Amino acid sequence: MSNMLQTKTAEEILSTVFKPKEFIIDGLLTQGLYVLAGAQKVGKSWLAMDICLSIATGVPVLGRETIQGTALYLCLEDNYQRLQRRMFQMNAEPIENLHFAVAADKIGAGLEEQIEAFKKDHDDLKIVVIDVMQMVRSNVESSYGSDYEELIALKQLAYRLNICILLIHHMRKNQRSSSAT
Repeated sequence: MSNMLQTKTAEEILSTVFKPKEFIIDGLLTQGLYVLAGAQKVGKSWLAMDICLSIATGVPVLGRETIQGTALYLCLEDNYQRLQRRMFQMNAEPIENLHFAVAADKIGAGLEEQIEAFKKDHDDLKIVVIDVMQMVRSNVESSYGSDYEELIALKQLAYRLNICILLIHHMRKNQRSSSAT
């Protein structure tokens, strides 16, 4: 990066015709980075699987229309046998444009390149689900600064590839609220 700021005038910005964002789930998800966070075992992975199945088949999810395309689910706490059980429970049909991986590199250590390579082979890639965030973190310690550094890399990747990245994150239980009174 040079020491000079790269600027645009208000005239340049206002006269540029930008391509509108495409909602892969109408009114809900478009290109960019999203975080689905909540307590463990509340159904985040089931929801993410349903989203991927819906996008891969082009059927509505959560009562909202989807745009059909390839979905990549990085289910990093699972194995293929567990995925098969879940798909059977969801009555999923064999779908060519729904892909799963149970291992991936870390952010800043190859993950971005893995997703870019997948996109090159699947130009209609719409969504990448990363289940769970902790499995792709390079920094073990969680601080605002380290979280931001890692998330901005995924956000920039999503915009560069024109895809949605849905990152699943487990929230820690509050020590006080989990104790009996």
